[in-house]
Amino acid sequence: MTSAGIIANPASGRDIRRLVSGASVFDNAEKGNMVYRLMVGLGAVGVERVVMMPGASGISESLRRNLLGNSSRGKAAQALPELEVLKMRLRHDARDTAEATEEMCERDVSVLIVLGGDGTNRIVAGHCGKVPLCPLSTGTNNAFPEMREATVAGIASGLVATGRVKGALRREKLLRVAVNGDQEDLALVDVATSTDAFVGARALWRPADVSEVFVTRASPESTGFSAVAGLIEPVPPEAPYGLHLRLVAPGEAKITIPVPLAPGLVAPVGVAEVRRLEPEEEVELAPFSGCVALDGERELEVSERDRVTVRLDPDGPFTIDVGKAMREAALRGLMNGSG
Repeated sequence: MTSAGIIANPASGRDIRRLVSGASVFDNAEKGNMVYRLMVGLGAVGVERVVMMPGASGISESLRRNLLGNSSRGKAAQALPELEVLKMRLRHDARDTAEATEEMCERDVSVLIVLGGDGTNRIVAGHCGKVPLCPLSTGTNNAFPEMREATVAGIASGLVATGRVKGALRREKLLRVAVNGDQEDLALVDVATSTDAFVGARALWRPADVSEVFVTRASPESTGFSAVAGLIEPVPPEAPYGLHLRLVAPGEAKITIPVPLAPGLVAPVGVAEVRRLEPEEEVELAPFSGCVALDGERELEVSERDRVTVRLDPDGPFTIDVGKAMREAALRGLMNGSG
């Protein structure tokens, strides 16, 4: 039985940046609608089962309404995969995502579709092994997941899950952070040092607090601290290298640029130095007290006594290139029965 896993983070798109910028709220009812559309796409190409992490009430209720509406259409109903919701105790934090990812992989799902932001995908990437991801954006500063119509993403993911499309996977890079050589975590997009003493509200949005930034990718079209690099030296996801930037106050900088750090929030950022970070290169950070932010969220509290290193790992998770999967399906006639 071909199975796909769906992880819909009920907390994505709801962080402090809604209070300090113009970021919109991505509500759970729409996430439930997206899950239904994913199921329609998956079912259309032969996926037989969907395993889903339990959702918040808004996600579950929205999905339930869509499923009831579909079943009432009789012969006109969409062919949907069997839905299995994991039986797990929710703690309403990152442990839920990690546990659900591990359990889905143990159940041999062929793909994992993630509805969330960079932070959600970071957790999944740390526990998914070689199961490919289809990351769909429902967060705030999203450089890793994409804005895609869920029906099409479901079709593309289903084509990969059933083995009918084989050339649409990309190996992503990671940044691995170690504290004193033994406490290790990862980031998919960027690592930044913050002088904030505590993790607090997690989201990172004040440039004056940040002195160093490492990125695996950098687009001038994105928001967040990876956009600082993207506005100076864009780095596509498929490039083998990353970048390391040193930031200073705008008045002390060689380069000062206005950066969209969050939707509706543009601030001047001073850049003193930019250099390439090569695969497997490890950089030891200058001693500081504060936090290390992973993909825009403060996660690790450190002091000047700690030794913190950042390494670019080229062997991150596999992701599904939705556009490439759909083009391959069209060229091979997979959708019209000729392939």
